Amino acid sequence: MTSRSVIACLVVAVVASALGVVYSSHVVRELYSRQQQVEYGQWQLQEDYSRLLLEQSTLASPHRVISIAQEDLAMSAPALSMERVLHGFGGALR
Repeated sequence: MTSRSVIACLVVAVVASALGVVYSSHVVRELYSRQQQVEYGQWQLQEDYSRLLLEQSTLASPHRVISIAQEDLAMSAPALSMERVLHGFGGALR
């Protein structure tokens, strides 16, 4: 091989390597952008989940349940004379 062919091969290798670096940089930037989008979506979902947990705990609070039972459904606690204590476990009730 002559020195010109060696130099030509080296130039081709350097250009191919440069194109490989450019391509890999492009792919890394695209993947990083996608990662940022996914992390933002995850953050939004976590925020929604936290808000829904708070809403659920508010809706299921004992004070609210009692208030709805008394006001909307006209329910009340039974009188003490109506209460019965049942004895026995697993057998017939007396």
